Amino acid sequence: MATVLEQPVLVLNRLWQAVNVCSARRALTLLFEGRAQVVNESTSGDYQTYSFHEWRDFSTDFCSATTEQIHTISFKIAIPKVILLMVYDRFPKKEVKFTRHNLFERDHNTCQYCGKTLGRKLLNLDHVIPRDHGGPTSWENIVCSCIPCNTRKANRTPHEAGMHLIKQPKRPKWRPYVQINLSFPGHSSWRHFLDVAYWNVEIGEDT
Repeated sequence: MATVLEQPVLVLNRLWQAVNVCSARRALTLLFEGRAQVVNESTSGDYQTYSFHEWRDFSTDFCSATTEQIHTISFKIAIPKVILLMVYDRFPKKEVKFTRHNLFERDHNTCQYCGKTLGRKLLNLDHVIPRDHGGPTSWENIVCSCIPCNTRKANRTPHEAGMHLIKQPKRPKWRPYVQINLSFPGHSSWRHFLDVAYWNVEIGEDT
């Protein structure tokens, strides 16, 4: 059991960004104390959170025999792969990187033209004032946009396309992402939260 309890667990802050890695022992302690919840991907690809009692029931009813679990006298509970802290949201005080990840975080994965909240694969980034019109690649000129709205707007300003922004884009004051350097390869379930190769690359004029 000691080996199982020392397995690494990815820790997210309450804004769903990775901030640390802890042992399964520590993760279960935080879960039991109500200071964290388990993050688990459903069969539909969505992410659901579970309290200690919910995760215990889920472990009993749905986890397969191959899932690593801890057995007590009265119940069994699966080892979580990712946990979400309920109160921790601190970050180093640094300038917010101008990245895809941070732009989507700023706009809450919501199209700034029609207001639809979608998965990131259904969204892209739009220059409010097109580059052909002299629009810069900056916090103040790029917004999250769904593909239909981006197609409709094309290479025009919102005014020219008869469209309106939900809110004016601004440079955020928070730091929404902390890169974690890991020697451990991690579980496959971490990939969604640690995809730094694409999401955490500075955006330039050629992006």
